[in-house]
Amino acid sequence: MTSECVSSTNKADKILLQTENLTKSFLTEQGEVQVLRGVNFIVGARQRVAVVGESGSGKTTLMHILGTLDHPTSGSCYFDGVDLFSLSTVQLDRFRNQSLGFVFQFHQLLPEFSALENVMMPALIAGEGRCQAEKQARTLLEETGLEQRLLHKPGQLSGGEQQRVAIARALVLNPKLLIADEPTGNLDSKTSDGIYALLDRLHTQHELTMIVVTHNVELAQRMDKILCIRDGVVESVCR
Repeated sequence: MTSECVSSTNKADKILLQTENLTKSFLTEQGEVQVLRGVNFIVGARQRVAVVGESGSGKTTLMHILGTLDHPTSGSCYFDGVDLFSLSTVQLDRFRNQSLGFVFQFHQLLPEFSALENVMMPALIAGEGRCQAEKQARTLLEETGLEQRLLHKPGQLSGGEQQRVAIARALVLNPKLLIADEPTGNLDSKTSDGIYALLDRLHTQHELTMIVVTHNVELAQRMDKILCIRDGVVESVCR
């Protein structure tokens, strides 16, 4: 049941993302396990939303569905008014590449490529020319404070630097939505503070809509809205 705390999106805001009765079940040897049990919420354009909840509450499953990395068992997910799961596989691939940016807890950088090459990768996959892709990647790495580390490979970078590269990579195609799953989960408090500040600055510079899964109370409190999930249900939406 959703609490009375649901004062979610300012009515003047444009709705960018909306879910309707999302459910997700998995079949196991012990039978069907229902992870999401009818998730409903709205995200306005340029909002910053924190998703919080205990381990096993369904946060990561929800993020995979919002990012179209997985399909719901039932329900709908609308992005700019389009029902994402009515799209073909090719259309979904294009949407994921051009409209979404992902930041994962473990960076997911390609170890054989430099920071610059890692950030360029989504642009090259989208068909942009190498010169334009490199220009965009350089600009973002400068914005994240890594102008001196362009040619370093991930193994030569600290954890915080790797996460900054991952954030730059997520933004190289100027997506409308950034999804971050525990972006500071493996970082110490000082490095985490730097990532928080960076996300704040990039949100303003790029007019980003952000959904951030986190266990970190301080990071959640920086967001415009906090969505709490318990046992696969949106328990409250605050702020």
